Amino acid sequence: MTASVQTSELPTTGIRAKVRALVESKPFERFIIAVIVINAIGLGLETSPTIMAEVGALVMQLDRLALAIFVVELGLKLLAYGWRFFKSGWNVFDLAIVSAALMPAGDQFSVLRALRILRALRLVSVVPSMRKVIVGLFSAIPSIGTVIVMLVLLFYISAVMATKLFGEAFPQWFGNIGASLYSLFQIMTLESWSMGIVRPVMEVYPYAWAFFVPFILLTSFIVLNLFIGVIVNAMAEATDEEAHSEREEIISELKALRADMAALRKERDI
Repeated sequence: MTASVQTSELPTTGIRAKVRALVESKPFERFIIAVIVINAIGLGLETSPTIMAEVGALVMQLDRLALAIFVVELGLKLLAYGWRFFKSGWNVFDLAIVSAALMPAGDQFSVLRALRILRALRLVSVVPSMRKVIVGLFSAIPSIGTVIVMLVLLFYISAVMATKLFGEAFPQWFGNIGASLYSLFQIMTLESWSMGIVRPVMEVYPYAWAFFVPFILLTSFIVLNLFIGVIVNAMAEATDEEAHSEREEIISELKALRADMAALRKERDI
């Protein structure tokens, strides 16, 4: 997603500039964050019949007010940025969430009432630190795909071996490749892997540990940690890229300011 609209392309004077200064100001950002948090809490309160019986009308009024604020916010951003509003993936993301909330919530659209909680995801687009996390995740997708292929290959080889080795004595866990894949996934997550699967297998096959221990080391402590390494590296690169873009923007503004000062000096000398 594009992090923001390029401010160098926007007007610096007039009503649009004033509106842009408003929507980009810290107080406005904090206000929208507060509305999102309160709205998310209200949507959670709607799941309680007891609370809704007592203050249901107030909760619904706050929900409508929050939705109206979101609509006004998007309207201000459209006025401030014009068609460039749609160049930012985060703006399009916010527009899609708010548009879904505006659809009628009748019986045929009842699922949309449950999807209203997606408005809480707007925190991702409003809070810069959260945006960096998402940008890092998206940029890490190609590398994550490589790790997933490695993990799938390792799982497939291990499942075939487990079916051949333990399938006859333990068909409920390793009777076929599908059961073996599921059992190995449980072992990888370390959920009841020892007492639930491995120790019973070792009672029949005492040297089964020579298969399961390397599998756990490879999957739980090596391959899965590659996911963390890839994501952390991608987030660091995304942060560096954003910092570089900010530096370039500051440098361009300084150059423009220097040119304006030179022009003023020239006019003064004349």
